This record gives sequence, structure tokens and C-alpha cells, in this order.
Amino acid sequence: MLINTPNLEAIRVGFNTAYKRGLGQAETQYTRIATVVPSSTRESRYGWLGKMPNMREWLGPRLIQGLAEHDYAIKNKDFELTIGVDRNDIKDDNLGIYEPMFVEMGESTAAHPDLLTFGALAGGFATECYDGQYFFDTDHPVINEDGSMGTVANTDGGSGAPWFLLSTNRSLKPMIFQDREKPMFVAKDNPKDHNVFMNKEFVYGTDARYNVGYGFWQMAWGSKQTLNATRYAAARAALRGMKGDHGRPLGIKPNLLVVPPSMEQAALELLNAERDAAGATNVWKGTAELLIVPWLA
Repeated sequence: MLINTPNLEAIRVGFNTAYKRGLGQAETQYTRIATVVPSSTRESRYGWLGKMPNMREWLGPRLIQGLAEHDYAIKNKDFELTIGVDRNDIKDDNLGIYEPMFVEMGESTAAHPDLLTFGALAGGFATECYDGQYFFDTDHPVINEDGSMGTVANTDGGSGAPWFLLSTNRSLKPMIFQDREKPMFVAKDNPKDHNVFMNKEFVYGTDARYNVGYGFWQMAWGSKQTLNATRYAAARAALRGMKGDHGRPLGIKPNLLVVPPSMEQAALELLNAERDAAGATNVWKGTAELLIVPWLA
């Protein structure tokens, strides 16, 4: 094959088509637990996470719901994936070997937000959220009804593989996916480019800019204990009983159980079985939707 402009343009289109095919066939899960927030700057601040507004009886002047004193910010990060194509493979018309790679590039690009989001969820036992505590912690600070300071837990600890019970039916989900620049296919395929001159290699890639962070910890329960009816019941009770500052009920309704593949059987028995191991009616059947996440393996 001659290395000229028409042929290089055709090659670029072919690789881009394979890349888009990979993008389209990926089955992503991150939007199930993360609110996608558009970003237009290097980083975005979420001071408002410190206050969940609520209606109150109007007595005297209005009580203005402003931003809390938290300074939680999510800084966007750059990500890339690049494939080099040997010049001789173009000359020898040996391009069929590259098509699967570009399909895989598309699948990997589409799946990366999953990898990032669920990685952050699993890392929430040791990563701070807006209140300065780990996202899953035993002592999140809250103001009690009498004005004193108290603490609230959204984890029961443990040392095994993690599982999560989440409330994803509100306007803001437990995780935040901050989207600055969507993935874009790019190419350095001019025969005069440095990479071709020095390495006889045409370069094709994709890049994007985004990041992930934490929303309201009150909407998530993380556990490393054994997944069973007792622990599941405790998680549901904790989330449903969540209160904000000054003892205000938050009305949290847990609806999504997130587990790694290793817990699929236990989770299915918990949420789908008519009866429990003792033969009694399984009261937890259908109380949450199950999401099995390979990125938690």
C-alpha cells in the first residue's frame, strides 16, 4: 500500500470506526451510582454538600440556605490510551491485525469511568469526603436536635470483600462523576511527523478529562462484613434512619445492593429467594435491585 494522503485518511477512518464500535458495545454501570456533573474548569467545588435543604415553617424572616463551610473540590484529571502502528504494516497492507486493538481501545475507553467510579467507591473506607471523614466511617459529625455535636456511622467495618447498599433515587447519587472533556479520537499520521521519522510509527489514540468524587455519605452504606440477612437488615435500618443536622429525617430509601462477582450467590439468595436457609419467609426479597460489578473483584 502506498503511504499517501488518501490512503492514510482511509486508514484513520477505519481505525476510528473500529474504536467507535468498541465504545458502543461496552456496557457501563457507573451512572447507576454516580451523578454526572458537567465541568467547565480545572476543578469544581462542592461546598453545598454540607447542607441538605429542607422546608420549614415560616416564622419570622426567611432562613437562607447557603453553602456550608466545607471546601470539597474535585480536580479533573487527564487520561489517554495510545496505539502505535508500524509503518511497514501499512506498506505491507497488514492492517487487519490492528482492528481488534482499536475495538478494544473503544471498549476500554467506555469502561474507564466504571473502573474509576467503582474503584473510588471501594476506596471510600480510606478516602475523605466533604466533611473531612472517610466516605465510609463510624464518626461523621452531625448537629443533634439539641444543638450538641454527635456522630453517625455509615459502615459496620469488617475485613472481607466490600459490599454496598445505596440510595440512588434522589437528584444526587452517592458518587459524583465530573465530566470535563469527553473521549476524543486523535491521530498523528502525517508522514512528516516526528514519530514517523524517528520510529517509523503512526500513532492513534484517545484522550479525555474527568474525575470522580463523593456525594452525600448519608446515601451509602459500606461493609466488609459477611453479606447476610442480619448485616443487610442493619444497613437498611441505618440508611432509612439517617438524619441531618438538628435531627431532621432525610427520608433515605436504599434501593441498590452493589456486590462483587464473588458475592453473587449470596446476594441473589438474599434478594430473590422466597425463603431463607431456615425455611422461613424471606422478608428481604425484592427490597433492593442487585448490581454485580466486575470492577469490585
